[in-house]
Amino acid sequence: MDANDIHKTVKRIAYQIYETHFEDSQLILAGIAHNGVILAKRIREELDKISDIDVIFMEIKVDKKNPINPIVLSKKLEVCENNSVVVVDDVLNTGSTLIYAVTHFLSIKLKKLQTAVLVNRNHKNFPIKGDFKGISLSTSIKEHIDVAFGNNEGVYLSE
Repeated sequence: MDANDIHKTVKRIAYQIYETHFEDSQLILAGIAHNGVILAKRIREELDKISDIDVIFMEIKVDKKNPINPIVLSKKLEVCENNSVVVVDDVLNTGSTLIYAVTHFLSIKLKKLQTAVLVNRNHKNFPIKGDFKGISLSTSIKEHIDVAFGNNEGVYLSE
């Protein structure tokens, strides 16, 4: 994927989220640091163009090497109570980062909890899926997906 492909994909994901949440007055977009934050902010920009939903952004910091370490949110968890939450990350690989992030929200009552990813690799070790996904790639476990935002923007496959 190049920068143009990413832009079109973000726009499509935003429309899918809007179609699912058009009756909601408020929606929480929670981006996982670092690339998930950038992706969530781009989705928010597109949602702001196409809907009247009040989109609240929050950042989630997960220790990807040791996800059982405490998760840090940029806003209080109570902001999400009785709202719909979409947790956003760039790549869904084994599912470890995403499931630990999602689990953090289960300590409060939510209207709906979903996930959005730019790339779904289909190598899951955990029972989690991308509800809204850009592309699905069947790759070997030795291959690596890099998502670059900004300069040389694109999705790159390497070994």
